[in-house]
Amino acid sequence: MADKPRILHSSKDMIWSLIPLLVICAFVAIASGNCSVGLTGQAGDDQTPEFDVSSALQANAGALPFPIRMPDTPDGWKPNSGSTVPVGGTSVSNVGWVSDVGAYVQLSQTDAAEDDLVVHLGDGEALGTGTRTEGGREWVTYANGDKKFWITDLGDVRIAVLSRGPDEDMSELARAVLAKQPLPST
Repeated sequence: MADKPRILHSSKDMIWSLIPLLVICAFVAIASGNCSVGLTGQAGDDQTPEFDVSSALQANAGALPFPIRMPDTPDGWKPNSGSTVPVGGTSVSNVGWVSDVGAYVQLSQTDAAEDDLVVHLGDGEALGTGTRTEGGREWVTYANGDKKFWITDLGDVRIAVLSRGPDEDMSELARAVLAKQPLPST
């Protein structure tokens, strides 16, 4: 059978040529385990490796000049990030989780002034929105668009919880961190 002259090729011929290639690509992606659908929207759908919050906070407790607390987080929360950044002439210890509803929740601890922490967490543009009580402490609430955060002052340390998700996640983290004693500094 003779090949068709090039002038007689149509887009239908190109589609029939691409279908086997797409099937092969899909097979390779599925077989390699590098693809997931993630239909539930939960923290378990995330394929990134977990961050070791315990080790990070233990290291910060030994290196930073203010007390560090390690909260017990609810089941289903996946730790995914951590950093120590300079703010206001000191440092801020940040750790974050993806909650069981798929929202990012961050805990920040520092001895920086509250104003410096607000500038850091609010990207320089946060507005105060009031106060609330969680874990027996008063928290000053701030917002910058859909990002919100709360800060409480324990004297030797300021603690902040931040999220773009539901207030319930922030409340759980706020109560959990206040329920813990500071880690021993080594």
